[in-house]
Amino acid sequence: MIGIEKTGRVCVITLDRPKRRNALGEEVMKGLAAALRAAEQDPDVGAVVLTGAPPAFCAGSDLKELGGQSIAAMCGHEAETAAIARTIAYMSKPVVAAVEGYALGGGFILAVCCDIVVTARGTRWHLPEVQNGWLPPWGLQALVARVGGVKARLLTWGGEPILGDEALRLGVADYAAEDGAALDRAKALTTALAALPANAVATTKRFFEAFAAADAERADMQASRLFAEDCLSPAARATIDRFTVKS
Repeated sequence: MIGIEKTGRVCVITLDRPKRRNALGEEVMKGLAAALRAAEQDPDVGAVVLTGAPPAFCAGSDLKELGGQSIAAMCGHEAETAAIARTIAYMSKPVVAAVEGYALGGGFILAVCCDIVVTARGTRWHLPEVQNGWLPPWGLQALVARVGGVKARLLTWGGEPILGDEALRLGVADYAAEDGAALDRAKALTTALAALPANAVATTKRFFEAFAAADAERADMQASRLFAEDCLSPAARATIDRFTVKS
């Protein structure tokens, strides 16, 4: 479910679960955590690319996997997902997201947790959680750091999807590439970063950590509490019931 490829000093980590649109299920997140940890500990890796197997970057949480769980169990899974996403900010090495196809829900948030985001122009970005009946349970601090509170609120309400050029304009993404070229653009960026003095890259990331991820753990805990409350609402229950596997 996780692909790992090293070329020179760049490690490409791929969410590789295309039949489920690279949804963030338990096994995917365990694999991602292990891959990020290995890249951080590998002295031969200078930078990381995070991408998704075609046709998309990531469709977000695996609602079929979560549908039959209690609210407490769902919150537990999302809290573990949040902790893994937060580790990106605390790594010493840059992590660049290469986003094609679509980035939905948790996939959107996972991408913006990365240090640099490259989007294909045709990528569909959307946060559908509020339409489903709940607040996104993690990662909103990363979105606020990128676009500011007011724009982050607008995007979280998820009134309409945005495409890559709009994501670039808003600050959700840092670079735009033609469709099919986001990974190549991300590899070029990481190759350049990996060629810089590793200590200076690491200290730069450490200095800006407070601006990119300040208060992220507390914010995730607050979002998780609100998510749990939202899951009791009729709208949320109707959404969860649609994805619950019937025995």
